[in-house]
Amino acid sequence: MARSLFSPKNRELTEDEQQRLGLPVFVKPARRGSSIGISKVDSWEAFAQAVEIAFDHDNKMIVESMIHGREVECGVLQYPEGSVIASAPAMLEGTEDGDEGFYGFDAKYLDNTVTPSIPAPIGEEATAEVRRLAVRTFEALNCEGLARVDFFVTDNGEVILNEINTLPGFTPISMYPQMFIAGGMEYPQLLDILIARALVQD
Repeated sequence: MARSLFSPKNRELTEDEQQRLGLPVFVKPARRGSSIGISKVDSWEAFAQAVEIAFDHDNKMIVESMIHGREVECGVLQYPEGSVIASAPAMLEGTEDGDEGFYGFDAKYLDNTVTPSIPAPIGEEATAEVRRLAVRTFEALNCEGLARVDFFVTDNGEVILNEINTLPGFTPISMYPQMFIAGGMEYPQLLDILIARALVQD
């Protein structure tokens, strides 16, 4: 995973922490979705303002080092009997082309600068590792039903876990269903599996 730290409100970074994290860093609310409240910080002088923005949305924040790599997502689906599978991974292209300079709210919902490639053109070895880690992350956190696990894949093929989204977008054009549809599963079939799993858990 990226070098990161988890911080409550009114806590400043020490000089050692700044050196460990390096620049740029991303400052984000710990429990917010859709990249709301996230800032990219290129200098420590701009850090305080980014912290204020994050704390407008939560009373805890995460500070993460920037990773240079391709952004890759993978869906995880749990069948009614408990078995878990991973989708074909998707690679997001154009994530740094928007005004925010990263895959933020505007890039996700307003700018139309990001296009997905499914399956992700990252090679067989990296694809297998993404799918393996997606399932392992899902099971390690004792998740249920569905999740989307996000990664970075570096130029040398290293797969780095970024985060897990336990309630991903689920419209017909959302990334989660699109990754399974690309693998041959129809949208209604995906819904049927999730509903059946929920009924088993009820």
